[in-house]
Amino acid sequence: MSTLIVIVNYRTADLTVDCLRSLDAEVKSLPNVNVVITDNHSADDSPQQIQQAIKDNNWHTWATLMPLERNGGFAYGNNQAIRPALDSNAPPDFVLLLNPDTVIRPGAVAKLIDFMQQNLKAGIAGSRLEDPDGTPQRSAFRFPTTRSELDDGLRLGLVSRLLVNACIAPPIRDDQHQTDWVAGASMIVRRQVFTDAGLMDEGYFMYYEEVDFCLRALRAGWPCFYVPDSRVVHLVGQASGVTVKNTRPKRRPDYWFDSRRRYFVKNHGLIHAATTDAAWALGYATYRLRRLIQRKPDTDPPKLLYDFIRHSVLLKGAKV
Repeated sequence: MSTLIVIVNYRTADLTVDCLRSLDAEVKSLPNVNVVITDNHSADDSPQQIQQAIKDNNWHTWATLMPLERNGGFAYGNNQAIRPALDSNAPPDFVLLLNPDTVIRPGAVAKLIDFMQQNLKAGIAGSRLEDPDGTPQRSAFRFPTTRSELDDGLRLGLVSRLLVNACIAPPIRDDQHQTDWVAGASMIVRRQVFTDAGLMDEGYFMYYEEVDFCLRALRAGWPCFYVPDSRVVHLVGQASGVTVKNTRPKRRPDYWFDSRRRYFVKNHGLIHAATTDAAWALGYATYRLRRLIQRKPDTDPPKLLYDFIRHSVLLKGAKV
């Protein structure tokens, strides 16, 4: 069995080097594991720093840097390493997508590979992501629906209890189980999934690409699983800067909204996407009014409702 690990870097050299350092002992303890770091045309000296770290630490036997000509986003960065590997004379049995803002706990990669070897019907498996102190993060999710979007916008306890089975991020479980999708920060994929469902959709710049990929895999007969024995520290938002814990979020970038619109239009059609947009917008507008009346602190990104409507199918239609 062989495994390709792909890390997409964009101006996060220090994080990427720390990730590689955590992989060192793990990779050397496993047979036929190689790592490719694709650099999404970083506008700094990231490529030089990473290449120097590979040289200084003698990681060249298992790690390779692949500079790219443009920043095409997360799916693009992964596909640039995956595509030639699959087309080679010795394609990997598994591909592990790994964020640069992760640190591998001992045995994390081995646990994922073991799970895939023992569960031949599993197409995708994800690790338990956690804070540096071991606190688990929600890493196994349900596919988003109109009901989940209404709940996310409205944020009303009674409605949340009624829609508990639609919540995108259900309570964290300690057992391995099937789930709709897992976070792309640490996600292993069986080679046959790419054959049957295709590579990741490069129409997404960042966000929703792993949701889309897991849905396509499921429709092709390859379900997704959560493997909590594989533990990976995830420094949330350090790579993207969009979702940083314990601070008020920055204004969400346009590509987040474009990715969300693409997911719903592509996978569920224009009418369903419009209904979902309306449900979230109405729910969120109601929440904002309630927040003002109750004088609750504002913890949302600036201009969230304005940006959402501006990018919604209600104004942009089926453009993806």
